[in-house]
Order: sequence, then C-alpha cells, then structure tokens
Amino acid sequence: MSIKIEAFKIGQRCKIMDIWATFRILLMNNVYLLIGGNMGERMANLAGAIDKLNIECGRITASSSIYETEAWGFKEQPAFLNQALVLETALGAEKLLEEILKIEIALGRKREIPLGPRIIDIDIIYFNDEIINSSNLTIPHPSMAERKFVLTPLAEIAPAYMHPILLKTNEVLLKECGDSSVVYKKSSE
Repeated sequence: MSIKIEAFKIGQRCKIMDIWATFRILLMNNVYLLIGGNMGERMANLAGAIDKLNIECGRITASSSIYETEAWGFKEQPAFLNQALVLETALGAEKLLEEILKIEIALGRKREIPLGPRIIDIDIIYFNDEIINSSNLTIPHPSMAERKFVLTPLAEIAPAYMHPILLKTNEVLLKECGDSSVVYKKSSE
C-alpha cells in the first residue's frame, strides 16, 4: 500500500513540474542580444555584461563565440569584441531596455560619439518574434541585416531563426549581407 501511495505522490510531483514548465514557457520572453565593446578590458567587459544581465534581467540560455570585428561606421577606433546571447526574461521589451541602459551605465558606458568607442554596448536584436516600433525602441534592430558583426554571431547560435519582417533566416541574411567588414572568431564560449 505504501508503495502505491509513494508512486502516486511522485506522479503528482511530476505533473506539477510539467505544468510549471509549460507555464514558465508561456510567461518567458526569448530575446536575442548583441553585446560588444572596444575600450578597456574588452573580454572582462563582456563577462561583466553577461553577469549583470543574468542578475538583473533573466537567464542567459545560449551564447555565441566571441568575435573580433573592425569598427563599423566611425572607423578610426580600436576593434570591437562582439557576442550574441539568448536571454530568457519575464520583462517586457521596454522594461528590458530600461534595465539594459542601467547595466551599460553601471559598467561605465558613456554616449559621447555616435558609433564611437565604448566600454560596452548591449543591443536588443529580436524580442520573441515581435515587431516593435516605439519612440524608444525598434525591434528587430533596424540595421542588423546590414552588419556582419551582428549576423555572424547571431547565425552561429540561431541560424534558422526567421527575421519577422524580412522573412529570412539569420543564416540567409548573413549570406546576403553586403558588409565587407572583417569579422573573425576570437574564442569559443
């Protein structure tokens, strides 16, 4: 009799865990981020951003290799390190942006020159498969399809992810990208 009762209890716990897992999937947002920087201790700055994102925003569930990339736009500056991340978060897009901006400031980011040198930059590339156009935020990131430094790490961790406006995968966007910037793998995570 006690074996049947114990089996019943275990079965109920498994059902509750299944319900919780389903509920969690429904509540959580999957966000693709690109982090990067070209000032100071670049690797340490990326690691610091990941730590703060895990603490303040949710849970990093995937990360690309780290890529070194020549500067894009304003060319007269040091090379960048870039990495794509997948963040699982309960935060909405606008609230996530607020938290990201706080993290950038906490890590020493100063916005002085557009496209200029920076300690850390954290961009939201995709937020689920949503299309967002607000005064503060545009998702998918409006310039991502033109930038190899975004597409290369993104295609590594999510090659089949479909851009919700262009209706092309990250892998196809990378192949079609006209950006001639040099992007090379610095390290595997």
